[in-house]
Amino acid sequence: MITLSIRSVVLAILYREGQFLLQLRDDLPNIVYPGQWTLFGGHLEEGETPTAGLQRELQEEIGYFVPEPLLFGIYSGDRVIRHIYHAPLTVPLNELVLGEGWDFALVSVDAIGKGSYYSAKAGEVRLLGAIHQQILLDFIDGKDATDIGLENKEL
Repeated sequence: MITLSIRSVVLAILYREGQFLLQLRDDLPNIVYPGQWTLFGGHLEEGETPTAGLQRELQEEIGYFVPEPLLFGIYSGDRVIRHIYHAPLTVPLNELVLGEGWDFALVSVDAIGKGSYYSAKAGEVRLLGAIHQQILLDFIDGKDATDIGLENKEL
């Protein structure tokens, strides 16, 4: 009998001034979403709570601590359970240190809707990972625009 394991991951929707922080994943064929824009996050370690896992992943990936992330939702499918949290990004990009991935950027709602964004490091437009785009669109659609700094931006 073959047993298929279910992975649990945490993802962070971090927003600042109406834009969303995304990571351009390394363009390696052996990873999920190679060369695509995704939310920051990763796998939970054994016995780790989703909140603790999110805090650990953000420290590892960008040197950023979110004291009280808020749960947005849980997305299940393809043998993975995604715990999605959100929080404002309270520091400018130049205070973050990219420890994992190829690039990172604050991405506009318009680019999220289009499903692609230009990376200066890659020198080209790269796609958003499909589930990450859908999570962001669901989040944007379900939030009051003033909650995330979109007062004057079209949703």
